[in-house]
Amino acid sequence: MSQLNYHHLRYFREVAREGHLGRAAARLNLSQPALSIQIKQLEERLGHALFERIGRGLVLTEVGRIALDHAEQIFGAGEELVARLAQRSQASLPLRVGALSTLSRNFQLQFLRPLLEKGQWGIDLKSGNMSGLLSELEALSLDVVLSTEVPKNEGAALFASQRIAQQPVGLHGVAKRLGHQSLKALLRCEPLILPQEKTIRTGFEGLVARLEIEPRIAAYVDDMAMVRLLAREGVGVAVAPAVVLADEIAAGTVTTAPYELGIVETFYAVSTPRKFAHPALAGLLREHGEGITG
Repeated sequence: MSQLNYHHLRYFREVAREGHLGRAAARLNLSQPALSIQIKQLEERLGHALFERIGRGLVLTEVGRIALDHAEQIFGAGEELVARLAQRSQASLPLRVGALSTLSRNFQLQFLRPLLEKGQWGIDLKSGNMSGLLSELEALSLDVVLSTEVPKNEGAALFASQRIAQQPVGLHGVAKRLGHQSLKALLRCEPLILPQEKTIRTGFEGLVARLEIEPRIAAYVDDMAMVRLLAREGVGVAVAPAVVLADEIAAGTVTTAPYELGIVETFYAVSTPRKFAHPALAGLLREHGEGITG
């Protein structure tokens, strides 16, 4: 099967935009018969008619509308490529951010807030597991990955990890669940909401082992938004950094217990060395050089 001729596709896009063969020919500096031949060759290649004539104009067929959608994407990607390599500041180049699915949405918002406030760049935000996100980062499909883990550099992969925050993990819940005289009593008596995030889970297991208690886990949760919801509804006491429940704590619907757990969660921005890195990334990482608080 012969490859698609992109000159034909470009000519087709102009005709589709104009809706008239003569006007499109004038814009392209071609004769009308020559342009008609180009369109006919594209139709033969695709095996479908792209236009139907109505009066003096041309109207796209269903296949024509599909072809135009793809043509716009193809030529749009080409324009983006030129802009990216020229390091132009264009709002059409979003910062592509990956985040662990277990990562707090509040934390993600705090990280991205400087970019959102400037309004200069769009953002594409994707969540997933670490291996999948790192594969996309290595393939240049993502610009940065937000994580609580430092990835290993294995094989050809080369990752740079910048610490952007370090926050203590505490106990958060509705007031009636926190009225205990000691940390040990609270952990023994109250149902707990425990995130699946590795640092928190490991730290918590070490804590209860030292205290020699067997806690009652109401839920193991891999989504911090669900941790917020369950704690707010009084289902149990959440084991999490305060940033996860920042809105609830500020509103007074959730309270933080006055006990230190000795568990600290560290947040990293993971990137790869690139000659043509996204223009907004370096500035964003500089803004968080001292870390995110709260």
